[in-house]
Amino acid sequence: MSFRRKLVYTGRHFTPTWRYLFNLRSTLRYRRDREQPKGEAARIVSDLNRDGIAASHIDKLPEMWELYESLKDSVDQMEGEWEERISAARRETEGGEIGAKTFLLRLLGDNPRLDPESIYARIALHPLTLQIANEYFGMYTQLRYYNIWHTMTTRGPARESQLWHYDREDHLILKLFIYLSDVDESAGPFTYAPGTHRKGHVKSKPDSFEEKGVERWTDDQMAGLVAADKWITATGRTGTILFADTRGFHKGGLARGKDRLLYTCLYTSPSSQAPELFIRPEKITGSMDKSGKFALAPPSKGLFG
Repeated sequence: MSFRRKLVYTGRHFTPTWRYLFNLRSTLRYRRDREQPKGEAARIVSDLNRDGIAASHIDKLPEMWELYESLKDSVDQMEGEWEERISAARRETEGGEIGAKTFLLRLLGDNPRLDPESIYARIALHPLTLQIANEYFGMYTQLRYYNIWHTMTTRGPARESQLWHYDREDHLILKLFIYLSDVDESAGPFTYAPGTHRKGHVKSKPDSFEEKGVERWTDDQMAGLVAADKWITATGRTGTILFADTRGFHKGGLARGKDRLLYTCLYTSPSSQAPELFIRPEKITGSMDKSGKFALAPPSKGLFG
């Protein structure tokens, strides 16, 4: 890696330069326009800042209830249309190449076409979800991904994202999950080591091992960093909502007893190196507020994003 590349990499992972150099414009504009979250949204942001993860339920966010009902209806229909494909994929869940995540079906495909009018984008672009994301980052964030995950049961040893790991594409990385099925211990719940995010108090990491060149951690290794009784295992009934900074240590999807169905989307800073995992149309149309327009702006190609 050249000296310049090393300098840029370091800058992207050092809080002051990440915020005031690479993301200056979105930071200053957000500070000018900021509307402080209230009620449940404020509690979610507070938990995120402290732990790196926050749980709620659609019952506590009535502003989103109508969209949630439309989301469930759409996914129920899709599940019916995918019944044969799901059955076929289930036979391929064991083994396979590391990196393929054969236990996970993305019902919108690997790279869905970005459609701001779709229910999947409207959830991600809802003023409340964007308010939480923007307040957590302290800047206008960008949407990089949305999809529906159908996690299937497996019998083999934990692999890939079923093992402890952390994401690396940005200084802060916020994912939203909405459970579309009841998720108990047997359905591979999302599990998080609180305080391991960039805002947290845990500043080290335990010994690791490599899985096809990717750094992973076992439960025993993670327990050496954060005691197992402190882990947050996000079980919950249908309608459970999670926000998690996946820059912190987490795992999920080790479903042993029943499948897991959820909606997810990803927010990053404008300067993030995370790729957009949807197909962007030539022209984006639709009525959006300023947060929505920022969220769908093309990723920043330089400094001061």
